[in-house]
Amino acid sequence: MVYEKKMILNGDPDDEEEEEEEEEEEEEEEDLVDPLDTVREKCEKTEHCVHTRERLEECENRVGSRSNTAEDCTEELFDFLHARDHCVAHKVFHSVK
Repeated sequence: MVYEKKMILNGDPDDEEEEEEEEEEEEEEEDLVDPLDTVREKCEKTEHCVHTRERLEECENRVGSRSNTAEDCTEELFDFLHARDHCVAHKVFHSVK
């Protein structure tokens, strides 16, 4: 029982090694970039996506300027996401091996 308390207080050497390995793995994972995010960023710059994004922002500004309104921008958000995802669907598989 005394030995167990010392291990808890002092820490198990195996635990320290595991923590170092986990930190190294986390550092390696940070370097990975999701290809979907990259393709989404490119697609958001296309003409159709820019147009739907502008409509969404106009709606958000209009709704945000009013203190009491039942209007929301759900339709504009769905239009933007649909346009972006339509573009992504055609491009994402070319970047994934």
